[in-house]
Amino acid sequence: MPPIPPPDRSGMTTSTELPLYWCAYGPDNPPAGRVLVLHGGPGASHDYLLPQMLQLAGGGGRELLFYDQRGGGQSKSDDRSPVTWLAHVADLAAVVRELALEPLTLVGYSWGALLALLYAGEAARDARIPRVERLVLLDPAPLTRAWRAEFEAEFARRQAGADVQALRQELADSDLRTTDPEAYRHRAFELSVAGYFSDPRRARDLTPFRVTGRVQQSVWDSLGEFDLLADHTLAGIRVPSLVIHGRQDPIPLASSEACARALGAGLVVLEDCGHVPYVEQPSALFAAIEEFLTM
Repeated sequence: MPPIPPPDRSGMTTSTELPLYWCAYGPDNPPAGRVLVLHGGPGASHDYLLPQMLQLAGGGGRELLFYDQRGGGQSKSDDRSPVTWLAHVADLAAVVRELALEPLTLVGYSWGALLALLYAGEAARDARIPRVERLVLLDPAPLTRAWRAEFEAEFARRQAGADVQALRQELADSDLRTTDPEAYRHRAFELSVAGYFSDPRRARDLTPFRVTGRVQQSVWDSLGEFDLLADHTLAGIRVPSLVIHGRQDPIPLASSEACARALGAGLVVLEDCGHVPYVEQPSALFAAIEEFLTM
């Protein structure tokens, strides 16, 4: 896997309740516009999307911006207060204003796609929040608590399956732990998320990351028995949108299908692909996004 290049610009926000790390790749005045990419988690960081997601730059004509959401990556703090989804929405609004990202194009991955929907729903109701102009939702986290329970059960089933266990045994039987401890840790990490892949043997070329458990738990707790369809969160979102979902994603495809219907969005289902399309099917993924962004 190629190394992650240093960003062209980076810093810490000054307008958010807690400082958040941000970085940008691409020209200051990009001819193809600017895109804000929201990582998954909650409680993770942006860098596990790199270097692959830098293909969104479209050959250098588009500026890509990332930030580490509150409580993860370089945006961790000593504050132990619970982090809620509303705090994430407020942070995102402040980032958009501070970095002058309007007109706003959001590309959200996994939890980041759910955050994009929550944000767009709040912006549709509150004129003080910068509105979204375009949405790209990559393998969005489930829209309901029931679908999330389905996902959790399916992921656990895959991780306990014979294929993943065989790969774990293969690693244990190797001498990698002593000959190359760093490579051993990297491979152990990949196997810890192998259930996200259509084929666990393809769990390769991932930038390792850590999730701050208390942040992740507090965000999901703050959502309660959520149902973005029943509570009409999506009803007010009427912007050009694209939903992309891997056919073999442990997150139910039905959730993304319902999301696309509710938004009046295009839906692209990637074959032979799980939850990590930027690794499993990068050509199809980035072609679909590029077509949408250049319409």
